[in-house]
This record gives sequence, C-alpha cells and structure tokens, in this order.
Amino acid sequence: MDRRKFLIGGGLLGCSAAASPLITPVAFASAPWDARLVVIVLRGAMDGLDVVRPVGDRHFAELRPSLADERGIPLDSFYAMHPRLEPLAPMWDAGELAFVHAVSTPYRDKRSHFDGQDLLEAGMPDLESGVRDGWLNRLMQVVPGVEAETAYSIGRERMLILRGAARTSSWAPDTRLELSPATEQLLEHLYHDDVLFRDASADAIAIAADVAESDEMGDGVGNGRNVDLARFAAQRLAGETRIASFSLGGWDTHNRQQRSIRRALRDLSDCLLTLKQDLGDVWGKTAVVCMTEFGRTARENGSRGTDHGTGGAMIMAGGAIRGGRVYGDWPGLADRDLYAGRDLMPTRDVRAYAGWLMRDLFGVAGSAVEQAIFPGVELGGDPRLLL
Repeated sequence: MDRRKFLIGGGLLGCSAAASPLITPVAFASAPWDARLVVIVLRGAMDGLDVVRPVGDRHFAELRPSLADERGIPLDSFYAMHPRLEPLAPMWDAGELAFVHAVSTPYRDKRSHFDGQDLLEAGMPDLESGVRDGWLNRLMQVVPGVEAETAYSIGRERMLILRGAARTSSWAPDTRLELSPATEQLLEHLYHDDVLFRDASADAIAIAADVAESDEMGDGVGNGRNVDLARFAAQRLAGETRIASFSLGGWDTHNRQQRSIRRALRDLSDCLLTLKQDLGDVWGKTAVVCMTEFGRTARENGSRGTDHGTGGAMIMAGGAIRGGRVYGDWPGLADRDLYAGRDLMPTRDVRAYAGWLMRDLFGVAGSAVEQAIFPGVELGGDPRLLL
C-alpha cells in the first residue's frame, strides 16, 4: 500500500473528517466597495469556553478542574484569553481583536459536524430549507457590480459559504500531511486490531508528525500551510479582492484538549498575524470573523476533553473592528443556566453579528440581511462592532 495515498485518500473518517486540516480551498470575490471581509470557518467545533474563559463565573473552575488550571491572559475583570493566544495580546491592546460569547447558529441537539457546518455556511435557520448556496454568495447577489477575481482552482472541494449564482474564484495550496491529535487517536483506535491497516496507519501518523515538525522549525510566523492560506488571501485582498474565506481544522477536542487545542490556536494566531502583517495599510479597512459550527460541553469529560455542545464563541479581528472587548450577554454556568443541562446557553444568533458586520462594512440594508442573506434571522440591537 502507498502510505501517502492511504493518508490522503482514506485515512480521515467519521468525526475527525469534518475537522480535517489536510485540504482547504480559499474563495475570493471582488466588489465595488473599499472595505474587506475575511471569514474563517473553524472546523471541528471550537471550545469557546477555553478560548475566552469566563474566569469570573465561579462555576467555571468547578466544571473544568483540569482545563481551567492553566492560567489565562486577563482581558478584563471577568474574561481571560487562552495562553496560546498570547501573540495576539498586542492586537487586543490595540483594539484590533474582539470576542463574542454565548452565540450559536439555530442548529440544535443532533451535534453533527457535517450538518452543523452546512447550516453555518448556508446561513439558514434549518437543514430542511433545501437551500444549498452560501450566505457570502447571497451577499454578493444583493450588491450590484460584484465580479469574480482571477480564478485559481487547486484542491478537491469548494466551500459552501461562497457557492451560488454570484461568480467567485478559488485557490488551494499544496496538500500538507498534517493530522490533528483527534485524527491520530481515531486512526489508532480504528485500526488497532486490523492486521492489514494497522502498520499503514502507524506509518501515516509518523509521516504527518515528521512533516509537522519540519514546518515548525522556523522562528515566528511564516511557516506552514495555514500561513500560506493567510498570505495568499492578503495578497488578493491588497488588490481588487474584497471578500476571502477559508477554513482551519483541528478544533474537535474530545481527548487531551490542553494538547490538541494549542495546535489549532497556534494556527489561528499565525493566520491573524500574517493577515495583519501582509495587508499593511489595508488592515485598517479589514474585518476578520472566525466562526465555528457549534460549541462544546460546559463540563470537561473523563478524557480531559470536551464533547459536542451548543453555545460557543466567535472571534473578530482587523483594523476596522471595535476591539479590546468581549461582546454578548453572558448566561451563566450554573446548572439551571445551561442548555439541556450540559451546554453553554446561546443568547444570540451568530448570524446576527455577521449580519451587522455586512450592514456596517458594505452598507447592505438590514431588510436584505434578514430576508435574503440570513433568512429568518433577527438582527436585534446594534452591537456596534465597527469603528
């Protein structure tokens, strides 16, 4: 068996396939405005309670005895940022980084990565709507003068978020053999007793580990496939492109979360820092929004990880963002405050925040957001996300 074909073609199965960081396209579009929007889909369900920690809630440490013992970076008197995001602290201090807590899509209870991601990217209230275009594409359909950027098409998929009638372009970097810890554990468990595939699986994991180690040999930002995504996006955004979208995997942290989430946070941090560095003056006109399909359980599990949940967090960055603050209405972590007795209770639709960004960045009418781009969403009060 060809070990690399095994890894790329058949090694990613089940839950971890949805969080795979192996291959992702970047989609682009130009438009008749000067502001820039970058949407990063965090595949695998980011644990918002770990990324931006409500340390001021007395129940937080009780629910997470091992996950809460690592000291975070204070953001204010109530919240602390995961220590792996320390490189972004200057961005927070400069008012170019913000978080939104206790948000979710309308997706509930089934907690399937694939359905959750489809609903997130389609921007619809449910999966029965039959709509299979993406909300960023519908944004471009309601704005006149939108054109596709020069086409770059390498890879095996196209993101639903930009799929639709409006013309867009896509590009993907060369495939890198990198496995998340969750994928490694899945492969080890799946093929443990299979004589034919066990050795091939072990070889695949070893290959991925060797490549990942070589990618991390350099100093600072500038190495790895995810930085390539951000760097290419910045190149296009510095020109005629106005919208870019790509995904980052590795957020499915059922086991040993302290280890696995650090890698995902490193990738995200590197991407945001690369965008800021390479965009230069354009950074001041840019809003970056990072969204995930659902949150994770409030309680850590017996494997020192967290399982699929409901409410979570989103991350925003950019020179156009009114940063240095955590948005959202905090619901509390007492048993009576949890959704279904297990998850962070969502207090606002994640689509509402994305809708306000599009309204203020591009001058899209609120009625167009609520009826065409995000059917069924209620924008609610203006959170004043932009400067």
